[in-house]
Amino acid sequence: MAAQTKPVLHGYFRSSCSWRVRIAFALKGIEYDHVPVNLIKDGGQQITDQYKELNPMQQVPTVTIDDITLSQSLAIIQYVDETRPGPRLLPADPKQRAKVRMICDIIASGIQPLQNLYVVQKICTDKVQWAQHFINRGFVALESILKQTAGKYCVGNEISMADICLVPQVYNAERFKVDIKQFPTIKLLNQTLLELEAFKMSHPSHQPDAPDDLRI
Repeated sequence: MAAQTKPVLHGYFRSSCSWRVRIAFALKGIEYDHVPVNLIKDGGQQITDQYKELNPMQQVPTVTIDDITLSQSLAIIQYVDETRPGPRLLPADPKQRAKVRMICDIIASGIQPLQNLYVVQKICTDKVQWAQHFINRGFVALESILKQTAGKYCVGNEISMADICLVPQVYNAERFKVDIKQFPTIKLLNQTLLELEAFKMSHPSHQPDAPDDLRI
């Protein structure tokens, strides 16, 4: 493609969905501008009228790229994969590609939404116990699937969108004190991926909007 203006990522350092997009940008070698959206400060900067115009769901991430505005991390990642050079984030083989999408949907639809900030804030019961229940439930299924699909990475030996979804979800699990040792395949994949530069540089602790006490 011709010379392009840098994408603008509106996100929050600890948002797993924002982290997915940061990983994809890093893997593709895409430089971008970052606009922090603090989900906690002042009741949440995502609920302002100004941000609602940008993202009617009042969530992060939102990306402005190629004169369009996109929300929903998987839609953003797939757009980037289809329009930018660099390693493929979805396999060429349709069966492998379906496996990647299956894993992504388990995480992005079956686990993460049930323990995200908005939902947990609405829970009157034990918030940690609630999150642990749904993460454990999802990880039991995910562990079984990954035992069949994984090579070095989630699906075979090439990094894919499945890996991009896995690492932030493990980070969330650890925040909610889920015992990752129960899930040896997930644990090993996460350890392997966190050794890669794209995952290191996109980590929440390395983001400009991370609080000083959480930075590495």
